[in-house]
Amino acid sequence: MALRNSYEAYGAMARLFHWLTVICVVAAWAIGMFRGELPEGAARATAMFIHLNLGLAVLALLAARVAWRLADPAPPMPKTPLGRMGEIGAAAAHGISYLLLLAVPLIGIAIVFARGRPLPLFGLAEIASPMAVDRDLANMLKPWHGLLAQALMLFAVLHAAVALVHHFVFRDPTLRRMIGPAPERT
Repeated sequence: MALRNSYEAYGAMARLFHWLTVICVVAAWAIGMFRGELPEGAARATAMFIHLNLGLAVLALLAARVAWRLADPAPPMPKTPLGRMGEIGAAAAHGISYLLLLAVPLIGIAIVFARGRPLPLFGLAEIASPMAVDRDLANMLKPWHGLLAQALMLFAVLHAAVALVHHFVFRDPTLRRMIGPAPERT
């Protein structure tokens, strides 16, 4: 499987960044949604540690993904029955998704810092809070973090649904570009 994109399909690196991002986002969202069900103490603290580090992984993957995309542009969009409006809608949805992939973890980091807590870096190190404790700021940001996380999941579900519509209804190569046979060139 080729690392780089071809004219017809995404290469191994673009696919890897896409699917790792999906895994991290879904796992972070699930932990964020259900951590309150965990008993107070070590289990909840471990869940939050994992949640925070998944958010950091999303940021790292986003940076790598954007850098890779600049070096290896996406294959052109296939022609679909939606025409130019479909292309504009797809570009807008991808742009909004990327903004949410950036905003949700950054707001989460701001909440950690506003609480005066250090940010764990995958258990290897910590970044001390650069700000004084500001519980009001943390409490103001928390609903935004949750709302934008829900919006991100909604966009992800819509993204998957649209890909399935392209595959099963329009019968175009949109979905196969990401999950079908990868290009053979290197």
